[in-house]
Amino acid sequence: MKVVGIIPARYASTRLPGKPLKDILGYPMIWWVYKRVSTVKELDEIYVATDDDRIKKVCEQYDIPVIMTSTNHPNGAMRLQEVSEKVQADFYLQLNGDEPLMNTDAIVAAIPETVPRDVEFGTNIITQIDDPAQVMDASNIKMVFDDQMNALYMSRTPIPYPFKSIDFQYYKHVGIIGYNKMMLDFYKNSQPGRFEQIEGIDTLRFLDYGKQLKLSLVPDCHSLSVDTQKDLDMVIKMMKEQNRDGE
Repeated sequence: MKVVGIIPARYASTRLPGKPLKDILGYPMIWWVYKRVSTVKELDEIYVATDDDRIKKVCEQYDIPVIMTSTNHPNGAMRLQEVSEKVQADFYLQLNGDEPLMNTDAIVAAIPETVPRDVEFGTNIITQIDDPAQVMDASNIKMVFDDQMNALYMSRTPIPYPFKSIDFQYYKHVGIIGYNKMMLDFYKNSQPGRFEQIEGIDTLRFLDYGKQLKLSLVPDCHSLSVDTQKDLDMVIKMMKEQNRDGE
């Protein structure tokens, strides 16, 4: 089974323009993401997928495999679909280009033992939520699933609702998603579903249309994505501390 990791990277970030190229301890952020992901032996190939020549040039400078894609993609799934037309694989993992401290255990957990070829199929990482403030935060996508770890629904609001019991655990979506080729092609050729349009969650399209999204639970997998300068400063601080600790 061939598994390919794809790191979507775009220059035009509203809150932090050019963030894939932001300096972290002497290297651009995209370099740190690639180096971290490349430690995962289960990935056969890794590519940065970008629509910007500046990012492409930096990737080439550091010998990072890079693929140029269209500028019209509204999200990572669409960019991965274009890559899947150029790179053959059994499974494609979407790895966020703004997480230089990405949890590599979560990457491994998102890779299934087998991948069906005749039906749309995807995977997603989830982790528990222990802080009540995170449960109420609409940016945290809450997940519910059946006893086979198939996703049933995802929402920005707290689900399930504690009406008859409070003895349960909340879980949230972590932004590491895997797809087979059929799932990516379905996404490209479909329209946003009813609940996707209501909640504003791209991944809900798969559940809107009854596609299988298999979940994997990774304990304490709380990622830190760089969306603002404050986030970047925090990542730099954490990486300096890791360097001091010899990690």
